[in-house]
Amino acid sequence: MAMRFGFLVLLALLLAPLPVSAQTLHILAFGDSLTAGLGVDPGDAFPARLEAALKAKGHDIVIANAGVSGDTSTAGAERLDWTLAGDVDGVILELGANDALRGIKPRETEKALDRILSELKRRKLPVLFAGMLAPRNLGPDYGQEFDALFPRLAQKHGVLFYPFFLDGVAAEPALNQPDGLHPNRKGVDIIVAKILPITEELLRQASSK
Repeated sequence: MAMRFGFLVLLALLLAPLPVSAQTLHILAFGDSLTAGLGVDPGDAFPARLEAALKAKGHDIVIANAGVSGDTSTAGAERLDWTLAGDVDGVILELGANDALRGIKPRETEKALDRILSELKRRKLPVLFAGMLAPRNLGPDYGQEFDALFPRLAQKHGVLFYPFFLDGVAAEPALNQPDGLHPNRKGVDIIVAKILPITEELLRQASSK
C-alpha cells in the first residue's frame, strides 16, 4: 500500500505542469544626456547603474540606454517610433532639461511631452515620468510655467511620476561634473537610490501587463 501511494505521488509530480519561468523585463530609458551618461563611463550611466541596483534586489531586468545628448523634448518625440522598435515592456521618460537651458517656451515642451506620453499610452506601455525644474535664472514666470507642466502631464496620462530627476544632486558640486550640470558617478548613484522604489512599481506594472 505504501509503495503504491509513493508511486502515485511520484507520478503526480512528474505530470504536474512545470512552473513558468520569470520573463526578463525590458525597460527603455528614454531621455537626454542625463540618461545617456555624458561625461561618465558607460557602466556608470543612469540606466546601467539602475539596472545593477534592480538586479541586486533580485529583478530579472534589462534597461536599454536610449538617451541622446542634447535632445529637447521635441527631438525626443521625433525619434520615439524607431526607438520603440525592439522589445519594450516599460519606459522611463526623462526629457526637458535642454528645453529649459535653451529657453524654449514651456507650452512647446508640454506639447512634445504630451505627444510622447500619448504614444506610449496608445501602445499600452507603463511609464515612469521624471520631472525637471527650470534654472532659477530664467525668472519666476518661466520657472513657474515650466515646473508645472510635468505634474500636469503625469496626472493627465495617469503615469508614475518622479517630480525631479536631479533631486538631491542639482547644485551640489561634489555630485556633479565640472560643468555643474551633469552628475558624476556619485551623483548618479544618488539618483538611482532615490528613484529605485518607484522604479520597482514600474516593474510591477510591466510584469502584469
